[in-house]
This record gives sequence, C-alpha cells and structure tokens, in this order.
Amino acid sequence: MATSRTTGGPRGRTVLTYLESRKNLAGSACGVAGLALTLAGVAGAYWPLVVAGLYGAGALIAPPERTAPPPFDPREELGVLREDFGRLRGYVDGVELPPGPAEALAELLELYGALLEPGWVADVLAADPEAVHAVSRAVRQDVPESVDAYHRTRWWSRMAPGGESPERHLERQLGLLRDEAQRVTAGLHEVEARRQQTHTTYLEERGRS
Repeated sequence: MATSRTTGGPRGRTVLTYLESRKNLAGSACGVAGLALTLAGVAGAYWPLVVAGLYGAGALIAPPERTAPPPFDPREELGVLREDFGRLRGYVDGVELPPGPAEALAELLELYGALLEPGWVADVLAADPEAVHAVSRAVRQDVPESVDAYHRTRWWSRMAPGGESPERHLERQLGLLRDEAQRVTAGLHEVEARRQQTHTTYLEERGRS
C-alpha cells in the first residue's frame, strides 16, 4: 500500500514546519551548547534545566519567519487599465462636445492610447509605478469627471445663464490633463535616454580597456 510523507495531516505539517524553522534551529544550537557545558561539568545536576533554558533562549532571539509577499506583475495592471480605457473611449464617443474641447479630448485620448498600446512603450510605462498611477487616475477618474461635470453644468447654465462657460472650464481641465500626460511621456523618454547614454558610456569604457 502506498504511503505519503504528509500522513500526519495539517498537524504533522505544522510540526515539520516548526522543526525546519529558524527558531528551532537556533534553539537546537543553543541546546547543543548546553550539552557541551554539561559534558564539561559546568551545568552539574541541573543540566536538563540548563539545556532547556538555552534552547528557549535561542528560540526566543531567533528572527521570525518571513512570509514573502506575493509577486505582482505590473503588466497585468496595464491589461486591466486598457480595458477601462476602452470603456472610456466608448463613453466619450457617445457624448456631444463643442469642437474645441472635442479636439483636445481626442488628442489626449490618442496620447493615452499610445502609452497603453501593448509593446515596448507599455513595458517602459509599467516599470514606473508613478506614471502608471497618473495614467490610471486620468483614465478612470479625471477624464470621465471632466466630461460629466461639463454636461451637468451646461444644463444648469441653460436654466440660469451667466458666469464662466462650462466649455471654458472643460478646455482648462483638458489642458491640465494634457500637460500632465506630456510630463509623464517626458519622464519615460528620459528613462530611455539615460539607458542609451549608459550603454554608450559602457562601450566607450570597454573600448579604452
């Protein structure tokens, strides 16, 4: 009949885990030192207490076991963000905007789309958590809020004319988002430029050697 190394079930696995833990290994090392003291005649008749005490002290001072954090693939986050970006495109395609804001929004979405397009550009983006956060915030929050607020405010402006036009606010918001997207793009470009410069320096130093 076949047997299993984990016959003890969860309790057996728990015992095995402790036997292999740092605490048990450190305690065992100190316990061995206690046995050495016993053989040297230092512990006397109280050697069991000495060995047990040293084992406990070793187990107490040993560093705790560390559970490694789960690995996260930033490309998976970009995959989800691409899906949200597709929904954003579908949303803005169904809204009516004045020519100026409509053109600005189209340019902004084109820039986001270029950054999120699968390939090496998206890989560079994925390596920069702050850049991913900026694009994610814009796609999931800022752009939808700007367009929705424009439509709501425009309705109220028709009911009670006066004040700064909703179109003007929308243009300003899209301009600020465009500036932010351009800063993100410039930052990613700088990363690639540094990478190129580093390789040039490496080749020059290799040539001199």
